Amino acid sequence: MIIFPAVDIYDNKAVRLYKGDYSKMTVYGNDPAEFAARMRNAGAGHLHIVDLEGARDGGTPNFDAVCRIKRKCGMFCEIGGGIRDMQTISKYLEAGLDRVILGTAAAENSLLVKQAVSEFGNRIAVGIDIKNGNVAVRGWIKDSGITADALFDKMTEYGVKTVICTDISKDGAEEGTALDLYSRLSGKYSMDLVASGGVSSLEDVRSLKSCGVCGAIIGKAYYTGTIDLAKAIAEAK
Repeated sequence: MIIFPAVDIYDNKAVRLYKGDYSKMTVYGNDPAEFAARMRNAGAGHLHIVDLEGARDGGTPNFDAVCRIKRKCGMFCEIGGGIRDMQTISKYLEAGLDRVILGTAAAENSLLVKQAVSEFGNRIAVGIDIKNGNVAVRGWIKDSGITADALFDKMTEYGVKTVICTDISKDGAEEGTALDLYSRLSGKYSMDLVASGGVSSLEDVRSLKSCGVCGAIIGKAYYTGTIDLAKAIAEAK
């Protein structure tokens, strides 16, 4: 299982939200690339980046900060947040990002996913963020009205190979992860599943590994020191 430490960016700063709430934002530093370098030095080979302003409003307001992270850390970097057309997908991939994540676009314009997968293959992932059983979009602010399983079914049909799935009720809370959800999804669907939200202990890492997910994202627990990233990476292997 791959550990993806997360760098969330808002106003070019490294931040974390509590359960997706923009009014409950903690700023951890003014240089997101420095956090990425520390994660690399702890043994990480993969990085999960989110442009929070892009996720909420669309566009690429933190594009330069994202590219600086990639240049400085040299790891496999996936980016999500505000990527809602082919031009933006191409912009990130041409800048050297390894994979882009379509979240809101997957729920609101699923044909974009089909086109992107056809053109870019495994460099396209989909983010399915779940709140009360439905997919949340626009920076988790809006309920799409689409059930998580319905979107998983459609993404399977379109040939998506990787899904990053977040249980929003767990995100940033450091209260453990949604093991029942991930066990069910990994058993039902054949794509690579990356679990996100609430991963805050080595026991969480062990449990996710045993339930069959291919990756886990560690966010707030890294920044607060609740989990040792190097130990989590070793446990995942």
